[in-house]
Amino acid sequence: FWLGPFSKMLRQIVARRPVYHISPNFARFYSATEQQDLVIIGGGPGGYVAAIKAGQLGLKVTCIEKRGFLGGTCLNVGCIPSKALLNTSHKYEEARHHFAKMGIIAKDVTIDLDQMMKQKASSVTGLTSGVEYLFKKNKVGYLKGEGMILKPDQVQVTLLDGTKQVVHTKNILIASGSEVTPVPGVQVDEEVIVSSTGALSLKSVPKKMIVIGAGVIGLELGSVWSRLGADVSFVEFTDRIAIGSDTEIASEFKKILEKQRLKFQMKSKVTSAKRTDTGVEVTIEPVDGGAPQKQTADVLLVCVGRRSYTGNLGLENVGITPNKRGQIEVDEHFVTSVKSIRAIGDVIRGPMLAHKAEEEGIAAVENIVNPLAGHVNYGAIPSVVYTHPELAWVGATEDELKQQKVDYKVGKFPMKANSRARTNGDTDGFVKFLCESKTDRILGVHMLCASAGEMIAESVLGIEYGASSEDIARTCHAHPTVTEAVKEAAMAVQGSAIHF
Repeated sequence: FWLGPFSKMLRQIVARRPVYHISPNFARFYSATEQQDLVIIGGGPGGYVAAIKAGQLGLKVTCIEKRGFLGGTCLNVGCIPSKALLNTSHKYEEARHHFAKMGIIAKDVTIDLDQMMKQKASSVTGLTSGVEYLFKKNKVGYLKGEGMILKPDQVQVTLLDGTKQVVHTKNILIASGSEVTPVPGVQVDEEVIVSSTGALSLKSVPKKMIVIGAGVIGLELGSVWSRLGADVSFVEFTDRIAIGSDTEIASEFKKILEKQRLKFQMKSKVTSAKRTDTGVEVTIEPVDGGAPQKQTADVLLVCVGRRSYTGNLGLENVGITPNKRGQIEVDEHFVTSVKSIRAIGDVIRGPMLAHKAEEEGIAAVENIVNPLAGHVNYGAIPSVVYTHPELAWVGATEDELKQQKVDYKVGKFPMKANSRARTNGDTDGFVKFLCESKTDRILGVHMLCASAGEMIAESVLGIEYGASSEDIARTCHAHPTVTEAVKEAAMAVQGSAIHF
C-alpha cells in the first residue's frame, strides 16, 4: 500500500541502512592481479560510479575501459562536450541578437571556432582526469583495455599495448554503454556525414546542415550549429519532436524552436545520402508514401538514437544472449541469467541516460555487499533537453495517464507570469503538473523554460518521496526566482495560482 513520504523512509530503514555501516576506510588498494570482488567492464558514468561506490564499500574492484580515458561517451563525446558548445553558442547568440535590447551594444561579434573547441576539450580533459583521481582516492584498480568475459569468474583484458591479462573475480558488472544507431543507406564518415561524435568537432560552420532525427541529441546539436550561423533543418520520422516528452509541451517547444530559425520536415525519412564534391546529397521520402525529393547540404548529421553495445564482451562464453533490441536481460537486482554477472546502463532496459546508469551502478554494487539493499525508482528519473529554453520532465505524461485510464488533474503556470523570467527576458514556456485526482499525489511534472534542467530536481524529489502538489504549493520559494513557477503550477492543480 502507498505510505506517501514514509514509504521511502521505510525502504531505507529496512534495506539500505546496513550498507552504510561498512566504512569507506576499510577500502584498500588491491592489484588487479589478485582475485577481485568485482570487475567492471566499462568506465562510463555507470561503470566509474559503480567502481567508486565499490571502493567506498571495501570491495577489491577493477574497472576496465577500452577508450583509454574514463567517462565513457558522456564525458568524452556526449553530455559534457555538447553542453560546452551549447553554453558558448548560446552566449554568442545572446550577444548577436539580444544584447542590444538590454542596452548592451556589441558590434562585430565573431566566433573563433578553434578556441571554442579548445575550451570544450579543456572541460572534457579536466573531468576525465578528475575521475582518475577519484579512482586513486577510493583505491579502485584501473585497466586500460578491452574486457572480454571468459568464464563467470574470469575476464580477459586486451591492454592498449596489445598484451593480454586475465583477471579473476567473484562478480562481474557489465557497463559497456551504447553506440550510435546506423541509418540504412547512410554511411557515416565523421567529416561530411557525421554522427553526434563528428558534430562536436566540425572544422568550420556549415552553411547548410540537415539533421536526421528531432530527438534530444539532434535538437541540441542542431541548435548549436544554428546559433553559430548554419541553416539547420530536421528530417523527423514521426509527427512530433522530442519523443518521450509530453505532447502539449513538445508542440509548444517546436513553435519556439521554429522562431529560432530551425526548420522541421515531419513524417519524413532519409533513404540515402551520397557524398559529393561540395557536400552531401540527401534523398528524403514521406513516411506515408509519395515522391522522393533530393536536398543538398554541407553536413548531414545522423541522430536517430543509440543502441546497446554488447560486441566482443564474450557473452556467448557464459550463455548470455541479448534480446531482440540488443539489450542484456536482468532482474530487478540487475543480475543476468548468470548469477555472478550483473549489467547496468545503456546495455539494459530503460532510457539511455547517464544519471540512470549512475543510479543503477550504485544499486548494483550495494546489492553485492548486502543483497536486496539497492534499488532504483524508474518513475523518478528526469529527462532534459539542453536547448534554450530547456525542456525537462519527470514521471508520467498526459498521454500515458490517458492510456492507463488514470483520473488526474492538471496545473499549469506560464513563464510570462513569473517576475524573474520577465526581468531576464526569458518568458517562453510553462510548467505543468499532473496529479492523481483523489490523493493529489504528483504523477508527472513537465517544464519548458530557461534552466528547466536545474529546476526539475525539486519535482524529482517530490515524486521520489510520494509528495502531493499541495506539499510543493505550501513550500516557500525565494522571490524573485524562476522556481516560483513550480510552486505556482502546483497551486494551479487546485485552481489557486496567485499570479495567473
